[in-house]
Amino acid sequence: MPSPTGEASWRPVAAPGMVRYRLAMGQVSSGATPIRRVTPIYPARQLAACPPPQDVQVSLIVDQAGKVSEVRVPDEAQAGASRRPFIAAARAAALQWRFNPLQVSRWAADAEGNSHVVDEETKPFSRGYAFRFECRAGRPSVSTEASGAAHP
Repeated sequence: MPSPTGEASWRPVAAPGMVRYRLAMGQVSSGATPIRRVTPIYPARQLAACPPPQDVQVSLIVDQAGKVSEVRVPDEAQAGASRRPFIAAARAAALQWRFNPLQVSRWAADAEGNSHVVDEETKPFSRGYAFRFECRAGRPSVSTEASGAAHP
């Protein structure tokens, strides 16, 4: 019998209380899009038990270069021993993700009405994701959902 393997997908989630950048008139943001995602691996020791689905919500803290510098799990301190391997799997995968940096550009028009970039700044941001780990008939499945907006 072949060994079970995990599959992954993702979906966005908006974390409560997350603050968004406010752009001033003439400012435009771009980037903050994923360019590399690593699939979480279903914890092998959990396969035999085939537990109910596990959802792990995270906030990815992304630095100015587009690298995930931190993965925050809001309910991690309260997590039981059976949930901790799922949190660890989500964190290990998410720390390998990469994003296009978040770029904020300020545009202005010259005396002739032509627009041009006055200055640009790369900013850190955060993004919420939900990872779902499921075992169906002894086979693991992992899915992930991502929030669509950049946050400071």
